[in-house]
Amino acid sequence: MRTKTLLLAALLSAAGVATSMGQSVFSVNAVGYVNVVLQPGFSIINNPLDTGSNTVANILGTPPEGTTVYRFAGGSFTINSFTFGSWSTPGDIINPGEGFFIFNPQSGATGSFTNTFVGTVMQGSLSTPIPAGFSIKGSQVPQAGQLDTILGYPAAEGDIIYQFNPTNQQYGSSAFGFGAWSPAPPVVNVAEGFWVSKTAPTNWTRTFSVNQ
Repeated sequence: MRTKTLLLAALLSAAGVATSMGQSVFSVNAVGYVNVVLQPGFSIINNPLDTGSNTVANILGTPPEGTTVYRFAGGSFTINSFTFGSWSTPGDIINPGEGFFIFNPQSGATGSFTNTFVGTVMQGSLSTPIPAGFSIKGSQVPQAGQLDTILGYPAAEGDIIYQFNPTNQQYGSSAFGFGAWSPAPPVVNVAEGFWVSKTAPTNWTRTFSVNQ
């Protein structure tokens, strides 16, 4: 309960900007990998590749002892921890397009670790449902850029995007109103997850090909 309260309270904090989360490499057959460096503390990331099963045990492997995943849906969090060499719910599925918190319990300058996502780049007609209210999302495609103009996010009046900075453990926000972002358009890194606040449900749709 305390962790849930802290996470929800942090959502309302201000300041901070998103930092680079990873890099992607893929071949013409659309199979590749994405390295994501996870700093000590909380990060919000996204599964950027389709592994086929997309289970937590598959996409996150064997991280440091005590690593914990927090998924948000229906106004509450579910918790999945890596302890004694295994995940508490190893078959939990996190598909591309869903963002989630991950907690790295290590500390200090050497406390970061790298998770390598390996799988297939999502292509064709892609759709991610976004409910009204708060949700955590990410691009189904391992691509960086401005959220709406490059990644095809359907910006609408009243939208607010909250991006979390794992370095200072704080948020920055971008609000869409009168046809423009304030204070600046959100720019998303590869495998970065972020909070979305929407007044009405919609679908984030785009068509993508590695040959674009």
